[in-house]
Parts: sequence; structure tokens; C-alpha cells
Amino acid sequence: MDLIRIIFAIILPPVGVFLQVGLGLQFWINILLTLFGYIPGIIHAIWIIAKR
Repeated sequence: MDLIRIIFAIILPPVGVFLQVGLGLQFWINILLTLFGYIPGIIHAIWIIAKR
């Protein structure tokens, strides 16, 4: 399942975070990071997925 989340994190970072934590604070932080730049959103999403 983590592989699917990581694939989603690379394609659409907020979706990968949503699948991991739902609509929590990390999801909204990831949306902001993705809006500021695609790469920071990917890094944050993969970090959240790998952390849990």
C-alpha cells in the first residue's frame, strides 16, 4: 500500500498525504507546499508517508 501512496505522492502530492493521514493539518500543509512549488510538496508527501 505504501508503494501506491508514494506513486500518488509523486503525481499529486496532496492525494498521497490524504491517503495517509486524511484531512488533517499535514494535508493542508502539503497543499500549501505544493502551491509554492511542486518539489517541496513531493518531498513533504514522501516524508509523511515514510514517517508513518
